[in-house]
Amino acid sequence: MGYDLTRFEGEVDEDLMCPICSGVLEEPLHAPQCEHAFCKSCITEWLTRQPSCPVDRQRITTNELKPVPRILRNLLARLKIKCDNAHSGCTAVVKLERLTAHKEECEHNPKRPIPCDKGCGLTVPKDEISDHNCVRELRLMLQAQQHTINEKQRDINEMKRDIALMKSCMQEYIHAVRLSNPSITAPLEVDDTVRWSNSLQRARVTRWGGMISTPDSVLQTVVQRALVESGCPVHVAAELMENAHERRWPTGLSTLETRQSNRRYYENYVCKRIPGKQAVVVMAVDNAHMNDDMILEPGLVMIFAHGIE
Repeated sequence: MGYDLTRFEGEVDEDLMCPICSGVLEEPLHAPQCEHAFCKSCITEWLTRQPSCPVDRQRITTNELKPVPRILRNLLARLKIKCDNAHSGCTAVVKLERLTAHKEECEHNPKRPIPCDKGCGLTVPKDEISDHNCVRELRLMLQAQQHTINEKQRDINEMKRDIALMKSCMQEYIHAVRLSNPSITAPLEVDDTVRWSNSLQRARVTRWGGMISTPDSVLQTVVQRALVESGCPVHVAAELMENAHERRWPTGLSTLETRQSNRRYYENYVCKRIPGKQAVVVMAVDNAHMNDDMILEPGLVMIFAHGIE
């Protein structure tokens, strides 16, 4: 819809008027074939009913409409128009190209934002200031912020669940790969193992003779549960418990005879206490200084009848 002709000072050329609404062109577009110009909203609505020029009936579509030539835009820009807020007391007459900027700063604009002087500090449209309630508005603002915080927290929780699921899947994949090819070392698994091992308390074994080399299934289950509760990744705990029996131990520990002959090396182990149990883990990441016949990947679990400090 074009500008009301009565708002303008002086004569307005007919070429600057919309043939559809008879107002002065607003956001003008024209049909390239016939060059007739129309308000954007007027011609758009017209073409939804019939795809032809309202003046000469030549066929046109919305996609064919183009901005009017610069000379026409310049002529429109120089027209002088009364402010939209003339009915509210504004007497300003400005060039059409300045109308939008003037409306934003016009003191008679009922929608001009002004600061509340009642203490809340909010900015309120001028025509709403008389009904403005600071407490109500602040309450609504807090509710909106709380809603936003709740949505973000839900998003964060969903992201955490997704990350945990992805990590679990990755760990299961790594575990499967390691079972199929024990020579492969996965960086993610190493990082998890190091992080968990570093969280454990250093332990000292005072009675190596109290080592239980053939723990039964019940004892292994109890120790494995303690490993998981201490933060050990489930797949790492499963591998460690597979290495809790002498049948899985490396050659330097596999028999009573070899254990006795290698006892002088035991004090070189870096042992970590399994919380609440007379048991330690001897992790490969902590014992790179030990010979291959004294350590396994990812580590050993040694269970004792007594003698752990």
